[in-house]
Amino acid sequence: MVIRRPSGETPILANSIPSLRFRKPGYSSGQGQNFVEVADLPTGSAAVRDSERPGAGHLTFSAAEWSALLRADEHT
Repeated sequence: MVIRRPSGETPILANSIPSLRFRKPGYSSGQGQNFVEVADLPTGSAAVRDSERPGAGHLTFSAAEWSALLRADEHT
C-alpha cells in the first residue's frame, strides 16, 4: 500500500517495513472495546491499524498529520 501525500512528501510504503511494532494505547481496557494500534515509522510518521483486524492492513500518517491528530485529540 502506498499512501501519496498531496503536500509533496515522499510516499511511505508501510508494507515494506516488516519490523513494525504496533502498540495499543495506554487507555485500552481490553474489555471488548474497539481500539487502534500504532507503530512508529522511521521518519516520525505513524502506521495505524484496527486492533481487531491487524491483518487487514494499516494507514500511514506523516509526522505533521500525526502531530495534528494528537493535538486535536487533546481538545476533545
